[in-house]
Formats: sequence, C-alpha cells, structure tokens
Amino acid sequence: MAQHALYICKSCYFSPTQRDYMGERGGIHLLKQLLNLSEKWSLQSEFVIQEVECLSACNRPCVIALTAPNKTSLMFGDLPPLLSAEAILQLCEQYHVSCDGIVPRQERPKVLQKGILARIPPPPT
Repeated sequence: MAQHALYICKSCYFSPTQRDYMGERGGIHLLKQLLNLSEKWSLQSEFVIQEVECLSACNRPCVIALTAPNKTSLMFGDLPPLLSAEAILQLCEQYHVSCDGIVPRQERPKVLQKGILARIPPPPT
C-alpha cells in the first residue's frame, strides 16, 4: 500500500490570467501529464497520485501538495501545467528518500525552487 501522496488541484486555472487552455483547467492538464508519466515511473507503487477539488491557493496556480506519515507536508504553486510533470515526479523521488520530508530548495528541480506555499510539520507523536 502506498504511503506517500501527491495531490493535484484539478480546479487550478491554467495561469493566473487564463482560466482554461483547450477547454480544460490547468490542473487537469497537469494531472493528465502526471498520470501518463507515472505509468512507467519506478515509484508508481509508492505514491498515490490523487486529484483534489481545490487546494485553496487560487492566486498561485497550478498547485500540488506532497504528504506522507511522519514527514513534513509540502505545497507548491505557480507551476506551469504543461512543463512541470517531470520535475514534480523528480521532487516526489527526493521526498520519498527524505527521512523528514524536507527537500532543500537548491536540491529541488528548478521549477520547484520557487513557489513553495507551505511546509506543514507532521502531527506530534
């Protein structure tokens, strides 16, 4: 059973100024790309890739979040939906091997070095 989760906001606009692209929201484009790439991904069984209705960061589309038990949860915005999927899966790999969920900014893929919206510590044990 997968212990890690990648959440993608399916309601995110394509960009801060453009709601849809080719009839779909940016979050849907990003989700489709991630699901397509994840079919051949080595960590496919370790992660649940889950769409969510809204991650409430509407001014910063597109938005994703990573979470796992006993790890800091991470949330990112300002992601270009057609250009971010590979970098997101690379970040997932870094997050997976991290013991606490922290992936230092300078080690993250370039598109994810900015745009961090939240670092939420795990619940106390």
